[in-house]
Order: sequence, then structure tokens, then C-alpha cells
Amino acid sequence: METIQLSSEIRTQTGKGSARKLRSTDKLPAILYGPETDPVMLTLDCTELRKALQGKSAESVLLNLRIDSGKKGQSKKVMIKEVQRDPVKRDYLHIDLFEISLKKELEVDIPIHLVNTPTGVSEGGILQHVRREVRVSCMPDDLVDKIDVDVSGLDIGESLHIGDISFPSGLKSLEDVDATVLTVVAPTKVEEVEEEEEEEERVEETEGEEPKSEEES
Repeated sequence: METIQLSSEIRTQTGKGSARKLRSTDKLPAILYGPETDPVMLTLDCTELRKALQGKSAESVLLNLRIDSGKKGQSKKVMIKEVQRDPVKRDYLHIDLFEISLKKELEVDIPIHLVNTPTGVSEGGILQHVRREVRVSCMPDDLVDKIDVDVSGLDIGESLHIGDISFPSGLKSLEDVDATVLTVVAPTKVEEVEEEEEEEERVEETEGEEPKSEEES
């Protein structure tokens, strides 16, 4: 998978006020850490980040992070560990970056990308997508941003399981092979209940009538 370039600067100011000021200039507060990396506060460019992540799952992207600290700079291989977003506007609020080693395996969630339309759906069936990601282990150089799965052969009543997926070279699934990814179910017909509704209406009308007195009868 292609490694995406991303630049950053060392950040010295902290607090909500400083973070709001950064975001008002299309910048984003971030933090970098790892098993052998002391936490470093950073500033990212939001425009550059959005462009880098366009059409990709943030948690499965490998980044070459350039850190500018004034007189000198350094590069680190990182992944996005956590993304905080505004619950309404969905704007980025904060990013956690995790430094990785190119010599150690990763455990990541990779999106499952469905290719083609199941035969059962073409015949009127309904596709029920049970899970959209799969947990895998791999070396950083083998990381992919998605796993393509051809589902054209699925008929009504058939399901796709983790064990049915052909994983790209270097990827090992950490999921139960019997876990269901998707299934094609038969279309459900809405039963007509006109008679029941009419009966309910008659009961309501009867309950709403004034009882006749003995003189009236």
C-alpha cells in the first residue's frame, strides 16, 4: 500500500482555547506516541489531512509523518489511532497518531469492499451487511486500505463468512472463520390486515354508541 505523506509541527501551547484557535485557522491539534516514543504534541494541516484520507478508512492508512521542529526535521512511520470529530458538523477535532515499527506485525481493522451485485439481490433478495471490517495481522509493508470481495455468486438464502474470503498476501485474519459478513435474504411481504382493521373499526363504533333505554326499545 502507498505510504501517504503528512507534515506536522511541534506544538507547545495546550488547552481548549489554544485548540479552538488552531481549528479556526484550519489547523488541527494532534499527539504522537508509541511503545518506544514519548508523547509529542503536534499541529497538523486540516486541508492536507482531509486530502490524504479522502476515500480511505483512517485507521488503515500508513502515514509518513514529517515533523518540523524549527531548525531540523524528522520522519516517522505512523498510523491513526483515534479520530475525534464534532458530533454535528463531523469536523476533525483531534487526532491520535501511533508510531509503528516496520519490523513488527500490526493488528488492524480493514474495511471489506463488496464487488459486483449478488445474484440473489438481482432476483429481488435483500442484502444484509452484518460486518464491514475484518481484524487482521500483517507487516506494515503488506497493509492494504481495503479487502475486495466478489459477491456476485451469492443467491437468496446464502451467506458470506470470514472463511470464504481470500485475503491478500501477507494478511492473516484474526476473526472466527464462521463469522458472517453478509447474507442475502428473501424479500418479506407485508400481510394484508384489512379484515382485522375493519373489525376493529366496528368494535370502536359499537363502543361509541349510546345504549338505548327501555323506553326507546
